[in-house]
Amino acid sequence: MSHLSLPLSLSVPLYLSVCAGDITQKGYEKKRGKLLAPYIPQIQGVDPSLQIDNRIQASSQAALPGSKHNKSRAANTRDERFRSDLHTEAVQAALAKYKERKMPMPSKRRSVLVQSSVEACTPPGETSPSFRCNPLTCVPVNSRVSSKIQQLLNTLKRPKRPPLREFFVDDFEELLDVQQPDPNQPKPEGQQMSPLEGEPLGVVTNWPPSLPAALQRWGTTQPKSPCLTALDNAGKPVYTLTYGKLWTRSQKLAYTLLNKLSTRNEPLLLPGDRVALVFPNNDPVMFMVAFYGCLLAELVPVPIEVPLTRKDAGSQQIGFLLGSCGVTLALTTDACQKGLPKAQTGEVATFKGWPRLLWFVTDGKHVVKPPKDWHPPIREASNDIAYIEYKTSKEGSTMGITVSHSAMLAHCHALTQACGYTEGEWDTSVMNRMHVISIPYSLMKVNPLSWIQKVHTYKARVAVVKSRDMHWSLLAQRDQRDISLSSLRMLIVADGARGLRPEVICPCASSSEAMTVAIRRPPEMGVPPPGKAVLSMGGLSHSVIRVDTEEKLSVLTVQDVGQVMPGALVTVVRVEGTPYLCQTDEVGEICVSSGSTGIAYYGLPGMTKNIFETIPVTSSGVPISDRPFTRTSLLGFVGPDNLVFVVGKMEGLMVVSGRRHNADDVVATALAVEPMKFVYRGRIAVFSVSVLHDERIVVVAEQRPDASEEDSFQWMSRVLQAIDSIHQVGVYCLALVPANTLPKAPLGGIHISETKQRFLEGALHPCNVLMCPHTCVTNLPKPRQKQPEVGPASMIVGNLVAGKRIAQACGRDVAQLEDNDQARKFLYMQDVLQWRAQATPDHPLFLVLNAKGTVASTASCLQLHKRAERVAVALMEKGRLNTGDHVALVYPPGIDLIATFYGCLYAGCVPVTVRPPHPQNLATTLPTVKMIVEVSKSVCILTTQAIMKLLKSKEAAAAVDIKSWPMVLDTDDLPRKKSPQIYKPPTPEMLAYLDFSVSTTGILAGVKMSHAATSALCRSIKLQCELYPSRQIAICLDPYCGLGFALWCLCSVYSGHQSILVPPLELESNASLWLAAVSQYKVRVTFCSYSVMEMCTKGLGSQTELRNVNLSCVRTCMVVAEERPRIALTQSFSKIFKDLGLSPRAVSTTFGCRVNVAVCLQGTAGPDPTTVYVDMRALRHDRVRLVERGSPHSLPLMESGKILPGVKVIIANTETKGPLGDSHLGEIWVSSPHNATGYYTVYGEEALHADHFSTKLSFGDTQTVWARTGYLGFLRRTELTDASGERHDALYVVGSLDETLELRGMRYHPIDIETSVIRSHKSIAECAVFTWTNLLVVVVELEGSEQEALDLVALVTNVVLEEHYLIVGVVVVVDPGVIPINSRGEKQRMHLRDGFLADQLDPIYVAYNM
Repeated sequence: MSHLSLPLSLSVPLYLSVCAGDITQKGYEKKRGKLLAPYIPQIQGVDPSLQIDNRIQASSQAALPGSKHNKSRAANTRDERFRSDLHTEAVQAALAKYKERKMPMPSKRRSVLVQSSVEACTPPGETSPSFRCNPLTCVPVNSRVSSKIQQLLNTLKRPKRPPLREFFVDDFEELLDVQQPDPNQPKPEGQQMSPLEGEPLGVVTNWPPSLPAALQRWGTTQPKSPCLTALDNAGKPVYTLTYGKLWTRSQKLAYTLLNKLSTRNEPLLLPGDRVALVFPNNDPVMFMVAFYGCLLAELVPVPIEVPLTRKDAGSQQIGFLLGSCGVTLALTTDACQKGLPKAQTGEVATFKGWPRLLWFVTDGKHVVKPPKDWHPPIREASNDIAYIEYKTSKEGSTMGITVSHSAMLAHCHALTQACGYTEGEWDTSVMNRMHVISIPYSLMKVNPLSWIQKVHTYKARVAVVKSRDMHWSLLAQRDQRDISLSSLRMLIVADGARGLRPEVICPCASSSEAMTVAIRRPPEMGVPPPGKAVLSMGGLSHSVIRVDTEEKLSVLTVQDVGQVMPGALVTVVRVEGTPYLCQTDEVGEICVSSGSTGIAYYGLPGMTKNIFETIPVTSSGVPISDRPFTRTSLLGFVGPDNLVFVVGKMEGLMVVSGRRHNADDVVATALAVEPMKFVYRGRIAVFSVSVLHDERIVVVAEQRPDASEEDSFQWMSRVLQAIDSIHQVGVYCLALVPANTLPKAPLGGIHISETKQRFLEGALHPCNVLMCPHTCVTNLPKPRQKQPEVGPASMIVGNLVAGKRIAQACGRDVAQLEDNDQARKFLYMQDVLQWRAQATPDHPLFLVLNAKGTVASTASCLQLHKRAERVAVALMEKGRLNTGDHVALVYPPGIDLIATFYGCLYAGCVPVTVRPPHPQNLATTLPTVKMIVEVSKSVCILTTQAIMKLLKSKEAAAAVDIKSWPMVLDTDDLPRKKSPQIYKPPTPEMLAYLDFSVSTTGILAGVKMSHAATSALCRSIKLQCELYPSRQIAICLDPYCGLGFALWCLCSVYSGHQSILVPPLELESNASLWLAAVSQYKVRVTFCSYSVMEMCTKGLGSQTELRNVNLSCVRTCMVVAEERPRIALTQSFSKIFKDLGLSPRAVSTTFGCRVNVAVCLQGTAGPDPTTVYVDMRALRHDRVRLVERGSPHSLPLMESGKILPGVKVIIANTETKGPLGDSHLGEIWVSSPHNATGYYTVYGEEALHADHFSTKLSFGDTQTVWARTGYLGFLRRTELTDASGERHDALYVVGSLDETLELRGMRYHPIDIETSVIRSHKSIAECAVFTWTNLLVVVVELEGSEQEALDLVALVTNVVLEEHYLIVGVVVVVDPGVIPINSRGEKQRMHLRDGFLADQLDPIYVAYNM
């Protein structure tokens, strides 16, 4: 009798791509029913468009006769469950319940839509240029973006799942919700199950002692008997291997392997060595010969798939398995060897992660005939390893399962008995001398009917088929009239199909570890009728079996997989923890104890013990037997009539909030949503990822190439609703990728673990993403409730009781510091300049460098004085200005700016330095100039001729009203006039100059600096940096505001040192300019900004431009900043330039703000800046908790330099204004002679902060007048001593209060969220966050191809959830350079927000998280 076998994978992990859901075509149901009634039960139909679906399966290994009991590699087969129409109808019904809810659709730049189609690429000139925001853009709320955000808010307002009550403490008071079991959830109520025994194995007379012995018997007694017929792609028989041929060819190969392969005269292989078998699945004959050749040579075959490329999905893991098995030789066919990727040498390339292999071709011409006296050793079956089959775990790691000779024999015995085989029938073929017809997968793909036709042609009595193949063939078969399947007495469905109504159909269940677990016996054996169970999905999610009715929406219909194998003992145990026996109505993992299971994972003793040596115990903890059991990785239960039911696999198990869901069930639901219109060939992957202490479900599908954006968004929303409704579980992320881009498993299915890996690495490149963290993350900490504040008095008492000192600190006392400071005699800066011009007329004060590094201009004391005089004359004579008038100085960085500043002081005018507009970007830079001129009430503008032309040009007229400029004077050629009368202010408290700056929140604030404050500031910096006329310092800063202005224009005149001025703008064309200047002039003290430091670290990564630069002269390099020190940047700067001699101790930061431009500055003396690590979660609660470096949630904070002489700092509670203790977080208050005296006007918030400059503590020292900096920070007394021998108090700046985000009752600093986001993917160049209507918006700049844009959405959402317990509302992906940065290198988050809401960012992608 011949027997027909369909391609069943043998050693192949099939992640078969999932079969699509079932949509009935009732028209042909009846015809098909009539035709097949006698043999095959009616199968629920599938949409005919599905027929093409079988192209996906790249061929699967043909069923081999031979010990390799034909079982599908259950390991990763998508358990092809055949959904009945019920499921599709249930899904449609569930969807109908939802009204079309409006969710905002993600917006996408056109070029991202479809990379493949031609017209979708953005034509040149269509995208708007990257944009820098104007500080004053107002927010048009009616724009497209805000309406989408409104839509999102409406969607989010819908009621969520019931709230959870209990919490667990996440090692701190951030309480994460922990799911409490629902008191109403179903619980198992049945008895404890009793182990189920298969019928005893019968005794068989003259049963061969081993498989090689059976081969020898049939090969010598029945040599002509056909063993295996191979068909080609057209379905024609190509070759029939007889038992005689199999015996002789296997012997030849065995002899050759043992005797003809050697290295250095040693045989290459010894009995027991492992050998890889690499055969294509359309060549079962060669595979069978190689397999038996190895058995005869006592070698251990390790069958694997043919690697197609050097980077196959999962190929590295296979390499790891081969390496750990010590494989050095691979057997293959000639044709296959020719097709493998080759290295340049012509040898087979080494695959990624694989050991070095010798490839041996087993075709006839390479093997030799053994001598007459050589006979292979034919032994009785023992417990030695016969072969190793591999399986891939859920995580993607590969294990080799060892099968012993005796297990192989026992398995054949059990199958023979279970199936009632007779000699000459099939399947444990060598054992029983059967004839197997192998149908290659490639033929099945072309002609799904092929197996049915072969059953007819060969009058086969048994067929083995996968449920999906049976399904397709039945669809294709409805037009075939002349085919009869009457010879079949048994159709084995190799993957335990469900939802079939079988008489002769015999589903079976098997797994890599346990081989065949259960099989339905053929009808003539008098077995109970097949069973069908309709189970409640809700029950199953709690592992409880509850029978339901088919009308219900969320039910699963399962078919039994028959009875336990002969001689086996089966139990069902709890999945996690101790293997307790399940109750009868509980789902668990099926365990088998029999002689025919695998024995171990090769080389993994620990895992082997867990899986192959489980001892199930009763509820009281008593072992049920002394026999070890093997866990099958099948989830199921034992039903009525002792039938075994399988409902899923461990690989597909996802435990979400304590409930279990099966990936295959979720796939089926997704596919039932209009499957063929949308998903490409049914290719969907479902897996879970762990985010914030729970598993989250991710669905990834390939979309058809012709799907439109609307289609895909529509489909995504429907899938989310269907899964929510049927499984009562939220999907965390739904991603669509272009057709054919998911990693393929060897048989063409989806490689799940590789897909998951790519998702987590941001390498999936989806073309559409929908994240739903708002709906499915239910375990966030409770929003923090503000406690009633403790009063400031009790705070102080509490601190005293606790032995904590009040946090206050001060720099050295200026009065005590006697030094030969000549400039102290003068109250006014203009007097100092005059005195220097007389005392040291030729002493060089300033030297400005251009981009080439050559000196562009210089000024000595006298030159500066003379130019200032000429400016003063021009102001009085040409400008007719009065004392006290305000004058705007609009100059590029250089001597002109400094000279005109002193010219104003000489004339008694108040100078206001303004950054000139950028000629290429007038639209955004000119309005800022105009605004400063107006707000400062300047009556005159001094500038150069070039800028004067620009201010009045046609282009300027487009940006501002050029008629309303005040008088503009150019100072390029001033007449040499007599010296003017120099103005003497009546009191040093008079206004000296105005300092205007745009804060990072977009507020323009001008502060008033009196003459007294100006001199005090210069003196304080002089003392801290030890500045004398003999010194040179290099300054690479903008000269328009804050400390940058003071260092450019004031300090050199006061202290007499020479300043080497490097305009930061010049670094754009020559990044090495500043460091080269420092080296050339051997500068000891230098200042720069963060943007300069960034340009150096990024632009000078290659040291070529810095050949002769030596930085060992630098004692201190200070970054001028108004923010928390950027440790990562300063450290990488120090590291990169260490090789050029830069001392690691040299780099430090300064701290200043609007109320006091220089609070801290490292200077030349005093201890190095210290770094502490604080708990980021405590910080959100406005508390400081010091932790060890590297502990989770730790944030490094570096001290911002030393407090300047004459400056006192205290930390105050922002609400009660009471003083705080050491290491407590509060607002930094400062008192010093160089505090600014007040805001000139704050544009935008008139009533703003009247108390900023003069506020008093509510308790304690209530006399001192302090200025509030608006920054949060803390003071900490260190073990170090400062210059005066006192213990040193370090000031740590945490961040600006204006910038902080109040979310969920906690205070977040944007920089912390941004740092996490930038770390999450290599292509994120920069990030900025802000809030809009309580939604957190994250803007990321993508440095890379636009295809990566959508990868970022999930990574950004994950990292912010994990590290900050926040749900991101909107993710905006933009081009590099879109996030506006000010001259200090700070992000302008409010401008960015305004630009986003006004729809001006031209984003690549905007994702609205649900």
